[in-house]
Amino acid sequence: MNVQEWTFLLVAFTFALYIGVAIWSRAKSTGEFYVAGKHVSPLANGMATAADWMSAASFISMAGLIAFLGMDGSVYLMGWTGGYVLLALLIAPYLRKFGKFTVPDFIGDRYASQTARIVAVVCAIFISFTYIAGQMRGVGVVFSRFLEVDITLGVIIGMGIVFFYAVLGGMKGITYTQVVQYCVLIIAYTIPAFFLAFMVTGNPIPQLALGSTDEAGIGLLAKLDGMLSDLGFGAYTGYNQSMLNIVCITGALMLGTAGLPHVIIRFFTVKRVKDARSSAGWALLFIALLYTTAPAIAVFARTNMLNTVPGVAYANAPSWVHTWEESGLISYNDLNNDGIIDYAPDATNELIIDRDIMVLANPEIAGLPDWVVALVAAGGLAAALSTAAGLLLVISSAVSHDLVKRVFKPDISEKGELRFARIAAACAIICAGLLGIWPPDYVAAVVAFAFGLAAASFFPAIMLGIFWKRFNAAGAIVGMLVGILFTGSYIIYFKFMGGSQEDWLFGISPEGIGIIGMLLNFGIAVPVSILTKPPSEEIQQLVEDIRLPEVD
Repeated sequence: MNVQEWTFLLVAFTFALYIGVAIWSRAKSTGEFYVAGKHVSPLANGMATAADWMSAASFISMAGLIAFLGMDGSVYLMGWTGGYVLLALLIAPYLRKFGKFTVPDFIGDRYASQTARIVAVVCAIFISFTYIAGQMRGVGVVFSRFLEVDITLGVIIGMGIVFFYAVLGGMKGITYTQVVQYCVLIIAYTIPAFFLAFMVTGNPIPQLALGSTDEAGIGLLAKLDGMLSDLGFGAYTGYNQSMLNIVCITGALMLGTAGLPHVIIRFFTVKRVKDARSSAGWALLFIALLYTTAPAIAVFARTNMLNTVPGVAYANAPSWVHTWEESGLISYNDLNNDGIIDYAPDATNELIIDRDIMVLANPEIAGLPDWVVALVAAGGLAAALSTAAGLLLVISSAVSHDLVKRVFKPDISEKGELRFARIAAACAIICAGLLGIWPPDYVAAVVAFAFGLAAASFFPAIMLGIFWKRFNAAGAIVGMLVGILFTGSYIIYFKFMGGSQEDWLFGISPEGIGIIGMLLNFGIAVPVSILTKPPSEEIQQLVEDIRLPEVD
């Protein structure tokens, strides 16, 4: 069988598996739809959290960014990993003890304010749609290459699959589907890594292969630095942007993690606070399997690409170049009409490679078996669809539970609320598909925007809400509005309205500006809270209680 036949087989099998699990675990109540009835085991929740966390950005785009950015790309690795640890230690157990369905639910009840709840709903929807745009683009990239369909059609197919099991199963269906998806994506990511590590270094363990040396004692990274230097590029192992921007991007990704509603909601699905901590530990282990492999994948991909393309006659270029060119994700422009591919860091460059293809194209570049190539495609789809489903649930629950149930129609029946949730999910998937067809940037960059928005809006409201009894609704509302408006405006201006890099504030990119938005949030929220009426004694006691250890 060829690559396309293998891909059809594996993708059809995995999709059938996801749909079957969704039917088996379909939600029958609002509790099952929103938080899976709070009966998910820590191990299963750890796998589901890892799948929810490791989106298309982690699977498809992160190693691609590291492959092209080198040390600069490590901000994504450091930020997302460190952020999850922060979330697991400082946020998840307390929110689980609070016992509500969603982040807007926590904010609305903690600050005893419907206005705060509505602002939180708006922030959650804005963040989730930004995040989901990256996932749907990832789906389109996979389909466009491996099933040889247009990116738009690929996004529509992905929309249909997610719509089915998210709308039917709710959080219960999504959770158990994500357990299966984690197994698919981690197998699909590590098997090619073992192949590549052995081919490049003779050591099958990617993490060890990355630091290996040849007979002359020259390391793999040193070789890559030399190859890039010969072509005029900066060193792979050196930073090529300001340290301030690196710190800001890392900080925005870390602190944004602690405010991402689709990740936080996972910790509401277990029975006890103890289980929330345990599932966080399991999730960190499962996440580490991929995140410690990604830097090696990036180096193998860039090394193999440099060994096979620059200086080669276009007519004799490897087949993967022509195949990906047909999908529109690689382009060649013979500037000097010599028929030779010139790959350079300046205006003389003739080969444009979309960074999102590097993980997917890596097995083809290395000449791995067709079934391995197809397996990576199935894994990329699993990563994108798992996170998209979690984000859809956040959007639907924000509309049905936090707006309809808690604000506009408190007397609505459970059946009516469930109907609203499914209608909201259906509308959300349509909007998400449109964002996937016309995304603002690479997958990982789009996702980074969502983290920045979460850091600027939710992180201060959640942290201060847990650890400062005096913090009140006025401070939370003003802080969230200032944070998300500033960060959102900055991103929109520089990504959609033609803003120039020379005009970046303090040289901070849109991916890192969330840290400034967060500081503005804190800087305004704290004095506003001090100058206004403190929360009631009841609310202050509630804050005291959620910080006390739970007795089983």
